[in-house]
Amino acid sequence: MSPRTDLRFDGHIVGAGTASGTRLVLGCWSRTPHGPFADVMVESADGHRTLLAPDSWVAEFVSTTYRFDEVRLVDVALTRTGTGRGSTWELLAGPLSWRFTVGGRASLGHLFRAIPGPLARSLTTARLTDRIARHLMPGVRTLGSAGNDRLEWYTATDLHHLVISEARWAGAEMGGLSDVFPPTRFGFSSTPRIPSVTAVTTTVRVPVRHASY
Repeated sequence: MSPRTDLRFDGHIVGAGTASGTRLVLGCWSRTPHGPFADVMVESADGHRTLLAPDSWVAEFVSTTYRFDEVRLVDVALTRTGTGRGSTWELLAGPLSWRFTVGGRASLGHLFRAIPGPLARSLTTARLTDRIARHLMPGVRTLGSAGNDRLEWYTATDLHHLVISEARWAGAEMGGLSDVFPPTRFGFSSTPRIPSVTAVTTTVRVPVRHASY
């Protein structure tokens, strides 16, 4: 096996469905090999998958790790009043405008917070939580192939529900907050079915030849 290196991304993943059937997945990353950034994955009711990326680095890395029918380079502007209960997030990303409010901590959020950080980020823990996630949250996985000879795992450290969501695409309303159903098809895992914001570390193990990322 060729030498590999781990690329880590610390931040939050927000997943929500809309009454129109479109599902939205926002990644807000505070620490990455590329610096802070936000990107959005959009899957329409008919299954069309679009990546909204702020620059070519993000577009290349994310589209090589996940699957899309379309990749767009757009300005991505995200503001938020916090990350916990009652905080409000506002996103402008090309044709998408999205505003939502974070609700209370989910039961699993209390469990995630009890796991020490270094242990939570380990591949061993991801193997264990992957088995649990399959039973507790259908469609959610914490470990799997990211394609192109890459291994990826997620380690959550907190989980909050969303309580309000208003989204528009090219000015057209998408409708109110809805479950993430059917599960998204960007990679080996969807976000939780119940709309939520997850504090997470994502680790992508890549061949050393891709370490320039």
